[in-house]
Amino acid sequence: MLKTLLLLPLLGAVLLTLLPGRSVDLMRYLASAVAAATALCAFLLLANFDSTSAEIQFFDTRPWNPRVGSNLALGVDGISLPMVLLATLLCFVAIVSSTGIRSGARLYFSLLLVLETALLIVFTARDWSLFYVCWELTLIPLFFLIDRLGGANRHRAALNFVLYTLGGSVFMLIALLLLYDVAPGHSFAMADMAAGGAQLPVNTQVLIFLGLLLGFGVKMPIVPLHGWLPLAHVEAPSPISILLSGILLKMGAYGLIRAAATLPGAVQALQDWLALLALISLIYGAVLAWRQTDLKAMIAYSSVSHMGVVLLGIAALNQAGLSGALTQMVAHGLVAGLLFLLIGLLYERTHSRELAAYGSLNRIAPRFAVFIVFTLLASVGLPGTAGFIAELQVLVGAYSRWHGWMAVLSIGVLISAAYALRAIRCLSTGPERPVAGVPAGAGLATFVDLKRSETAAAGLLTTGVVILGFYPAPLLRLMASSVASLAQQFTH
Repeated sequence: MLKTLLLLPLLGAVLLTLLPGRSVDLMRYLASAVAAATALCAFLLLANFDSTSAEIQFFDTRPWNPRVGSNLALGVDGISLPMVLLATLLCFVAIVSSTGIRSGARLYFSLLLVLETALLIVFTARDWSLFYVCWELTLIPLFFLIDRLGGANRHRAALNFVLYTLGGSVFMLIALLLLYDVAPGHSFAMADMAAGGAQLPVNTQVLIFLGLLLGFGVKMPIVPLHGWLPLAHVEAPSPISILLSGILLKMGAYGLIRAAATLPGAVQALQDWLALLALISLIYGAVLAWRQTDLKAMIAYSSVSHMGVVLLGIAALNQAGLSGALTQMVAHGLVAGLLFLLIGLLYERTHSRELAAYGSLNRIAPRFAVFIVFTLLASVGLPGTAGFIAELQVLVGAYSRWHGWMAVLSIGVLISAAYALRAIRCLSTGPERPVAGVPAGAGLATFVDLKRSETAAAGLLTTGVVILGFYPAPLLRLMASSVASLAQQFTH
């Protein structure tokens, strides 16, 4: 089942190359069917997963390069499976919502499916060499997707994204080679590297961990390594922004969790510094989001703030904090994906992302208005949404370690509420305003509300946010054993 999950998107990419160049709709339908089948495989994997065990399940390994000790080792646990489910769901939504892609459709959908395979291998790899290769492989489709199909500054955005990530990856590679040198039998297997890393002196562990932190911190992103994010989000096609914010950022946080398990002494020594970085990212991202008038830029900076919450949960190094970090990764993936989906549809209709350009959408596009208001409130962590459950766990976990300093988290939430409520006010209240692309004098009267397919895609993500908000128990059970096992490493 795991191999099928990974190979299905690649098979879909091959099939797309056989279709006639003018069959754009057929390409989208085929890509959507492949993405749906991949998501179904992921949920079948979930159905057969034993959540009471912290062991790696569906494990399979084949020699890749025996001379250097690398293997095609795959498997999932309670930490990686939620990311696999999130990745397949968001890839499906991104493909279904790509109705505006007409030119270069074959390249676009093929690259999306190749990107999905690379993402899934990153989350299921049990060998650091396989992890690193697929980590880098995600850059290739993303570079072309942004560079070929992005906005006016797409070339700069694509180059910034690649250079930032490659710069961080150099430090990650050096750190992995140092770990490889001390691993029993010179192996890239995650278990062997963890066994070797745990035996190193703490100072050596810290130096290696800092290399991994730079690599994962760029993708996460942690301030001040976030410079690529706003430009890439603004210039990327909206379906690609769904994946960038919804799942690509989670690669960094996931990698950091695996790095913490590999070098427990280092992460404990740097615990307070990681918390400081988290609080800086949280406040800095929220303030910059509050200052934006471009809707995409606002959501991009808010992602920096929300990933600060994830880093704070990881830094807590206890079960509540780590569980909250993983829940926040899932919650933010759903909410940010939904926000970029809606803003992308808004931009397709009006060719504007400026807050000042809109007003009273609730009168002429009630379905859109309901979704956008709900999603903006969910991004703040409204009770009854997934973000509330996540932030509450992070707060509980971090409070047990740093006590009153956690008031800073509350300040971040208040700033988030300020920019979310401002966006709601601009979009849903006030007089109707003329918008580019709409006939003069018509205001927003010709603005088309969400179509059935768009409503279904938005409804799918909204359902996930609400279900996790009111009934998070299945997700928490899925993660519990693996998180408890991880937290146990930091109790000595």
